[in-house]
Amino acid sequence: MPRYALRIEYDGQPFAGWQRQADHPSVQGAIEKALSRLEDGVPSIAAAGRTDAGVHALGQVAHCDMQQDWDPFRLSEALNYHLKPDPVAVTGCVRVGDDWHARFSAIERRYLYRIVLRRAPLVHDRGQAWRVQRALDVEAMREGAAHLIGLHDFTTFRSTMCQAKSPVKTMDEIILDASNYSSGTEIRVSLRARSFLHNQVRSIVGTLERVGSGAWEPLDVKKALEARDRAACGPVAPPDGLYLTGVSYDPQVF
Repeated sequence: MPRYALRIEYDGQPFAGWQRQADHPSVQGAIEKALSRLEDGVPSIAAAGRTDAGVHALGQVAHCDMQQDWDPFRLSEALNYHLKPDPVAVTGCVRVGDDWHARFSAIERRYLYRIVLRRAPLVHDRGQAWRVQRALDVEAMREGAAHLIGLHDFTTFRSTMCQAKSPVKTMDEIILDASNYSSGTEIRVSLRARSFLHNQVRSIVGTLERVGSGAWEPLDVKKALEARDRAACGPVAPPDGLYLTGVSYDPQVF
């Protein structure tokens, strides 16, 4: 069966997450429904990562096995036709080897978290960013984030429901940028690692917000990390501002 890699973009607001669920809409379910319109008996698709309810993607990657030998462009066009009106789009499609796997072949994942600082409710960015109603000290947040770079036990920053075998992960990069717009100041937190734990990004961002607000000192992030205790984590940031922006492979697929 020919295997295809799909690069996928979606708005997570209407979905209960990536993973297919019996009683709730999911991104995986929407794509598999579209695939079923093209062929009968298409196997379940696999993704590079399972995003939670309300989390978005600009560069999610999944693979599917088809019976027919589809031209990749025709397959992506057909999927996008049948995905309407769901806020999901296939932005790339490539034929890959039978042993290639969207999850297990990945060597890096990248996430972005958007924070908008303003008193007024969000209108155009509602559900697309976390609105924080006070100023944040970005430099202090950068100082706190520096303690998380490298190989660490991230027990403090993972969900109690996380199914990963080990809490030990390597955080390669955390970059914080701030820009002023007419709609408010936006802080963008970009994170890069081979893999992430369940709720790790949102836990980190929520903790850094505490540093930015002055409730925590930057060194408190290091203390929380070393505690290896979920109770030591700051509040978990909402899903609204989180985006899976890309997945890397060797050799690169897209």
